[in-house]
Amino acid sequence: MQISRRNFLLKGSLAIAGTALLPKSLLAAAASKPVLSIQLYSIREDMKKDPAGTLKQLAAMGYKYVEHAGYSNRKFYGYSATEFKKRLSDLGLSMPSGHTVMRKDHWDTAKKDFTDEWKYTVEDAATVGQHFVISPWLDESLRKNYDDFKAYMDVFNKSGALCKRSGMKFGYHNHDFEFSQQLNGQKIFDLILTSTDPTLVAQQLDIGNMYHAGGIALDIIKKYPGRFELMHVKDEIKSAKGEMGSSYESTVLGKGVIPVKEVIDLGKKSGGTRYFIIEQESYQGQAPLDAVKEDLQVMKKWGY
Repeated sequence: MQISRRNFLLKGSLAIAGTALLPKSLLAAAASKPVLSIQLYSIREDMKKDPAGTLKQLAAMGYKYVEHAGYSNRKFYGYSATEFKKRLSDLGLSMPSGHTVMRKDHWDTAKKDFTDEWKYTVEDAATVGQHFVISPWLDESLRKNYDDFKAYMDVFNKSGALCKRSGMKFGYHNHDFEFSQQLNGQKIFDLILTSTDPTLVAQQLDIGNMYHAGGIALDIIKKYPGRFELMHVKDEIKSAKGEMGSSYESTVLGKGVIPVKEVIDLGKKSGGTRYFIIEQESYQGQAPLDAVKEDLQVMKKWGY
């Protein structure tokens, strides 16, 4: 992609031992009917030019759920929370999750409280009908030493408590650095999983992003059963340009190197996954809307 998802997010936002220790709600999620959604970043240029028309096209394809990556100044793609919810509803769509970066400065260390900006983010997410408020980034300054990192994991849990008061759950979405960077001899991803309360903080596993840094989704799901309530469903192919500085980019499901069906089936069976969100960021010359239509057809063929 021309603009990295990392830069887009930054600009747009200015050891569990086993299943016996996990909440029953997480383990029950796998038995619930899967929710198949699309991350709107997949069609970001279309959403920028014509959000209403693009949503209409998604609904016509057969999508029922979407996940946003376009909230700023209390607006979803230019609409207030109430307006956007109605626009979705009129098309038979709903939005159970969304991406908004929780920045370091959203927590006021002096007041020991969240800023109004983050409180409004949570409030608007509840108004639009989200179940999950997902932060898809961890500021680089919080990855430089273990003490700062651990302190901010407590902020993650506090954000979970804030979201819970509005009937939602806070969540985190991985990129690649969580698997390539370490603190105190442990990968950041492992530290996030062991430092957050699973009753307050959901994990959204991006099975494509991790591959860029050597993360294998099947291994991660087996290591942390029941921890992944949401999943970004992606496939990856070798590429000269790559994404996130790597040598891979996303492609239509089933055409790349990731055993996607095996991963999502394991997520549903033992990963605690109920929400499966299609995301494709590169298209190999195909129109983005055509690509996500094909992705949906593949997921339906696989029984989702």
